[in-house]
Amino acid sequence: MPDTSPAAVPLKGRDSRLDVMRGIALVMIFINHVPGNPFENYTSRNFGFTDAAEVFVTLAGAAAGLAYGSGFRARPYWPAVARILNRVWTLYLVQILTSMLAIAVVMSGYVFLNEESLLTANNFRPLLQKPMEVLIGIPILTHQFGYVNILPMYIALMLMAPLFLLVALRHPRWLLAGSVALWAVAGHYHLNLPNWPNPGGWFFNPLSWQLIFVLGMLTGLRLKQGTRYVPVSRWLQGLSAAYLLLALVWTKSPAATDVLGHGLWWLQENYSVPQLMTTFDKTYLTLPRLLHILAMFYLVSTLPVLRRVCASRWLEPMALLGRQALPVFATGSVLCFAAQILMSWYQTGFWGTNLVLALGLAIQFALAYGRERFRVKR
Repeated sequence: MPDTSPAAVPLKGRDSRLDVMRGIALVMIFINHVPGNPFENYTSRNFGFTDAAEVFVTLAGAAAGLAYGSGFRARPYWPAVARILNRVWTLYLVQILTSMLAIAVVMSGYVFLNEESLLTANNFRPLLQKPMEVLIGIPILTHQFGYVNILPMYIALMLMAPLFLLVALRHPRWLLAGSVALWAVAGHYHLNLPNWPNPGGWFFNPLSWQLIFVLGMLTGLRLKQGTRYVPVSRWLQGLSAAYLLLALVWTKSPAATDVLGHGLWWLQENYSVPQLMTTFDKTYLTLPRLLHILAMFYLVSTLPVLRRVCASRWLEPMALLGRQALPVFATGSVLCFAAQILMSWYQTGFWGTNLVLALGLAIQFALAYGRERFRVKR
C-alpha cells in the first residue's frame, strides 16, 4: 500500500541519491564494457544476479516520474507529451551518432592499426556481410551494436511514458498489474521486438524491462510528493537483505551455484516451472534478476544514512556524472571501443590497462564538469 503519511514533505530540487547511484552505474557500465581490466571483477555483476544496466533503467523510470509526472495531473496533457517526445528525439539522435562513431572507431582500428579483433564482435560482422541492410537497420533501431544497445530500449520506454504516467497518477495498481502481466507474457512466450536484418530480438527487450521502468516511475511520483510507494517495513528489509545474501553466496560459491542451480533445474523438469522463474536471462529480465534489483533498491532506499552519504561532498563527482548521464553514457560507449582496440593492439599489461581505463573515465568526468561549468543559462 502507498505510504500516505501526513508528515510527508514534497521533494524540492534534486535527490542526490538518484544522481550518485546513476553516476556509480555509469562508471560500472564503462568498466564492464572494457573487458580484460582488473576492476571488472569488482563491479556489481560479480556480487549478485544483476548489473549496472538494471540500476540504470530503474533510475531512468524514477527520473521520468520526477521530471514529467506533474504535467499529467491535469489537462492539457500535450505540453508534457511534447517534452517527452523532445527527449525521445534527443535520445534517438544520440543513439544514431553513437552508433556511427562506434563504426568509425572500430573501422579506424582496422585501417590504421590493422586491428581486426572487433570486426567480428559486438554485432559488427553483419555490417561487413550485408552492409545495405545494416545501414537501414541502424536508423530504424533494429540493428544494434554491442555496448550501444541500451538506448533503443530506453527510447521505446520513453515513448510509452505518457501512457504510463496518465495511468500511474490515477490507477497505479492497474498500471502495476498490467506491467507485471506484460512482463510475464513476454517472458513466457518470448515476445520481443525484431532485430532485423539478424534473426531474433533485442538484447534489452522493452516488453520485459518496462516493469522495472514502471516501478521506478511509480517510485519517482511518490518521491516527488515526499512519500513512498512501498512503506518501510522491518520484515521487507529482512527479506530483501536475505535475498541479496543468497544471491551473493550463489554467485561467489561454486558449491552453492551447483546445488541451487540444480534445484532450479529440478523444479523446471519435474514441476514444469516456467523458465521465466528459473533462469537468469537478461533479455527477458527473468524472476531471479527482477527480485534482485527490487531487493537492492528497496533495502538501499530504506536506509536513512544513504541520503546523508550521497549528499556529502565526497560523492559529488559521482553526482556530477549522474546529472550529465546521457552525454557521459554516449561518450563512454564510444570510448570503450577505442579502449579495447588500444589494449589489444598494444598488448597492454596491468599498468597499461589501468592507464587506458583511467584515461577513459577522466574524459567522462571532464565532459560532465565542462557541461556544468560552462553551460549556457537561458
